[in-house]
Amino acid sequence: MSNSTAAPDATGASTPSAPTAAPAALTHRQILTIMGGLMIGMFLAALDQTIVSTSIRTIADDLNGYSLQAWVTTAYLITSTLATPLYGKLSDMYGRKPFFMAAISIFVVGSLLCSTSTSMYELAGFRALQGIGAGGLFSLALTIIGDIVAPRERAKYQGYFLAVFGTSSVLGPVLGGLFAGQDSILFVSGWRWVFLVNVPIGLIALVVVFRVLNYDRIQGVRRRIDWWGALALAVGVVPLLVVAEQGREWGWGSVRSIVCYAIGVVGVALFVGVEKAMGEAAIIPLRVFKNRVFAQGIVISIVIGMVMFGAISILPQYYQVLRGSSPTIAGLQLLPMVLGLMSASIVSGQTISRTGRYKIFTLIGVVLITVMTFLLHYVSPSTSLYVVMLMTFGLGFGLGNLMQPLTLAMQNVLPAKDMGISTSSATFFRQIGGTLGVAVFFSVLFSLMGPNIADEFQKAAPTQSFQQGVREAVQSSDPTVSGFGRSLVEAAQGGGGGATGSVMNDTSVIAKLPDAVAAPIKQGFSGAMDSVFLTVSIVSVIALVAVFTWKEVPLRKTSGTQAAAEDAMGTGPDPDAAPGADVTHARSGVADDVTTSGEIVDPAAVHGKHTALADEGGPVVAPDHGGRHEASEATTAVVDDDRPHPSRHEA
Repeated sequence: MSNSTAAPDATGASTPSAPTAAPAALTHRQILTIMGGLMIGMFLAALDQTIVSTSIRTIADDLNGYSLQAWVTTAYLITSTLATPLYGKLSDMYGRKPFFMAAISIFVVGSLLCSTSTSMYELAGFRALQGIGAGGLFSLALTIIGDIVAPRERAKYQGYFLAVFGTSSVLGPVLGGLFAGQDSILFVSGWRWVFLVNVPIGLIALVVVFRVLNYDRIQGVRRRIDWWGALALAVGVVPLLVVAEQGREWGWGSVRSIVCYAIGVVGVALFVGVEKAMGEAAIIPLRVFKNRVFAQGIVISIVIGMVMFGAISILPQYYQVLRGSSPTIAGLQLLPMVLGLMSASIVSGQTISRTGRYKIFTLIGVVLITVMTFLLHYVSPSTSLYVVMLMTFGLGFGLGNLMQPLTLAMQNVLPAKDMGISTSSATFFRQIGGTLGVAVFFSVLFSLMGPNIADEFQKAAPTQSFQQGVREAVQSSDPTVSGFGRSLVEAAQGGGGGATGSVMNDTSVIAKLPDAVAAPIKQGFSGAMDSVFLTVSIVSVIALVAVFTWKEVPLRKTSGTQAAAEDAMGTGPDPDAAPGADVTHARSGVADDVTTSGEIVDPAAVHGKHTALADEGGPVVAPDHGGRHEASEATTAVVDDDRPHPSRHEA
């Protein structure tokens, strides 16, 4: 539904006519009804991430492609990352509902095809299709919430979304281990249910979304689609994501890696050129980066993505390798971090709704993740499990204070017409950061793990307990253990070089080895992991500096649809603001007008004046001209067809 109709402008683009009245705010019950559909859609993508990660080794073994499993993950990652900004831009132009339903449908079809795979190559292709759908599930759900809930109130609803992540974090590893561990379920191979389980959930999500996702929204300007920009983005991003995933095996300085670097740089340069030429029709209009608050938020998103995904990827390795946990148990041992994330989000959300202030929570969050990742670099095989879980709880609590307030701030600082762009951009750059983080941190882990284990073998070799352990391993009835023991015996001077390579390829043998032989391996792995967490903490210092220097912009009290309606009626922020400057006007009844210092002031105090939002997001109050406003160079705006005209001013 919409309160406006489209009319062609001088360039032929379809533009919305001004509505007669702003849409009424939705009730709490209406918001929860819509959120029900959104949460089911998000649950699909969240569950898929955890359920596949615990079963991919079994899947690869069954399809005779263990060495190809990384490509299954890479294919999904590439398409979901590329699709994210497209969903944001297109939904701004044509509406959210059709694209959210399309995302669910593509994801379900991709899941169904994945369950029919007969080779790892097929699975990689079908996962790529599945990723196209996944790219819209997260970003569009958050965008729709931005449409229907005011930024001031939005934070208190984030707990519902985090409940989805918490549930998927628990169910995913359990279901993944359950399905992968069964030879067959209802005459179908057990691992295929990892993907088939998405089908009934997706169909339910489609029905629910079709019935409940209805709300008044001012339609965006319909322009030509930036297909060239999408192609340039693919050329720039795909090689960089591929080398991020494969660089450790190829070698970061290998010919293939260098070719990927070169193509990626050319693609990014082309993308910037195309986006500049496309102007407002661009997938990500370059003007949004001239807003310093938004641009700084992008930098923070990239760093937080690196820290979050890097830490989340390393911690299960700690539980499985050093603690001997199964994939399912390791997933459950991450629950303290999930609990910390959820509790921080709920507390911060309720407080933000009451105060309208969010920066304090980002400060708390960035300090916590920096401190906790630094403390985690002291963890050893002998560290008490409850101490590790307390640290992961603190890490989760820090992330909970960062993730949603960060998205909230980036949605709030741009005009309402850019809700899809702001949300999808934040998600897109966080995914890019996450990919880089996992690649870099795992590269550090594996580059240090081999030498560390070899050194520990050298130290342990002269001891009687180690030599006895090697003899026990050689005499073991388990061929994997006996083979490992023989490789230790054959190594010159007991160095264990051959054994080091074998344990890096298959860590499952560690749990079967005698304690005296397993101890050097665990110690070497622990030392490598400590270096990784130290690197993570150093990277998080970048976010620490960025957050401390970030300008806070008070949150609006109107939802995205209401703000867009006010824009269209000329009573809200100017939707045609010049690139780099968001222009807004004092409106009666709105209590979040601000001064250049960011203080909230009474709108009556600026009666007869207009306010212009500066590049950094903070408005500046212009002088009164006795009830009339003259167009000046500073208040000239640029419309969508790039023709200058005086910006609207109210008497």
